[in-house]
Amino acid sequence: MPHLRTVDVDRVESDASSVTLSVRASVLAAACSECGRRSSRVHGRYRRTLADAPSAGRRTKIVLAVRRFKCVNDACSRSTFSEQIPGLTTPFARRTPVLTDALVAIALALAGRAGARLASRIGMPCSRDLLIKMIRTQPVPAVPAVTVLGVDDFAIRRGHSYNTILIDMSTHRPVDVLPDREAATLAAWLADHPGVEVVCRDRASSYADGARTGAPDAIQVADRFHLWQNLCEAVGKAVNSHYHCLRVQAGPVAPEPPVAASAAVEPAPKAASRTERRLVIRTRERFEAVQARLEAGASRSEIGRELNLDRHTVRRFADATTLEELLVKCENRVTNLDGYFEQVNELWNSGVTNATVIAERIRPLGFTGNVQTVRRYLRDFRVPGTSPSRPDPLRRRPAPSGPVVPKPRKISRWILSHPDHLDADDTMAIKDLLSRCEHLHRLDGHVRSFAAIMTSRRGAEIEEWIQRVEADDLPTLHSFAIRLRRDLAAVINGLTLEHSSGAVEGAVTRAKFLKRAGYGRANFDLLRLRILLAP
Repeated sequence: MPHLRTVDVDRVESDASSVTLSVRASVLAAACSECGRRSSRVHGRYRRTLADAPSAGRRTKIVLAVRRFKCVNDACSRSTFSEQIPGLTTPFARRTPVLTDALVAIALALAGRAGARLASRIGMPCSRDLLIKMIRTQPVPAVPAVTVLGVDDFAIRRGHSYNTILIDMSTHRPVDVLPDREAATLAAWLADHPGVEVVCRDRASSYADGARTGAPDAIQVADRFHLWQNLCEAVGKAVNSHYHCLRVQAGPVAPEPPVAASAAVEPAPKAASRTERRLVIRTRERFEAVQARLEAGASRSEIGRELNLDRHTVRRFADATTLEELLVKCENRVTNLDGYFEQVNELWNSGVTNATVIAERIRPLGFTGNVQTVRRYLRDFRVPGTSPSRPDPLRRRPAPSGPVVPKPRKISRWILSHPDHLDADDTMAIKDLLSRCEHLHRLDGHVRSFAAIMTSRRGAEIEEWIQRVEADDLPTLHSFAIRLRRDLAAVINGLTLEHSSGAVEGAVTRAKFLKRAGYGRANFDLLRLRILLAP
């Protein structure tokens, strides 16, 4: 305890949970808090109790004998003053500066409830409200001179409210937090803090407009990660739209002869002749309704209100070029039961028809789903009005024959992966799939060339790449190319310069953690201080 060098310890009392120190100042004079003149004339004494940092995990309390001095300066407005011991006391405080600093550090790292629990465990008991109050009393740090600025948003309430975090890319430390993600707010901040030469941002148009208005001379850099992410979305849509080509060319082989009623036939993992699923019917109806209203001139907001659909759902149905693009996801949904169809079929054929029993039998094999998944799979194989203990083998349909086409997501992953990162089987599979569809073959070529431009930082070639895409028959890549043209200067800078938003993404992850730690108390002023001050 450094402050013990300025005091004399008269007595030490301790028990299993606390330590009490009785101390007094070791100096004979003190300086007046008003005029600064030193005085040794003692006017009176009183005792002051202070909480200090714990000792060996036990609470520490300091009982200080304080002297009140008479000011010897006749011109001073104070007649008496109390002595203050540097490093130990501050006016009106009930804690030492050492304990205060420790509690502030805990509050900034863990916020209220978690911080209060930790402080109590290590001998510094306090309430969560006290920790929150300590954060709010901290001064806001001044904004340093920033040359390269990183900008990104993070959700306070996803889909409703967002904040903007600003990062000094030279130190990777946040310099400020804005209450929204509007262009005017960013432009005003940049105007108040001149000197920014480079702005690293994502593809959001609001940040592009704000940077253009607030710092017209600054270079804008579109982050490479977000460019690749946008390309991944476009590739996924392209694969979905041409997935039917692969399924048609795979084609079923000639049907097998019918099986007698007495023979045991396994239920099909995916019944080809089953009644259309409700999800497929609903998807078709929504697609037709949205497209009809778009052709009638209705806006997407009006369609959402009329059909009672979320704006993201309306956008998905409005952006789809064909119904098959949406039905691919409905007809090829992956469940926890995939991979266990053979075991379920064997149990069914052996007379075990109870879904709960079947789920328990396959759980040791690695099945992690619930009984409802098994029950839905067996629903179409039960004859209405018959006992479930006597399954009708005629209800069990043969498994679809022919080569199995991988899921669209797996095909997209193969296209977007570096060839060296695929094993021999995946390489042969993607070559076979690309040979079946000319559109996917050209899509693969465009992805490879874009990846070469991005990894080699040949941003000057991106305009030529856009022209090749626009000349091709790939509507989903056309949309991606159009968005690149709208932000072409920032895209070229992002694919040429060394700047990226990697540090910004890390700061966003940290801000989200601090937000969750302060759940229920994460008002903007409190969250801003924690983001700026937390180590």
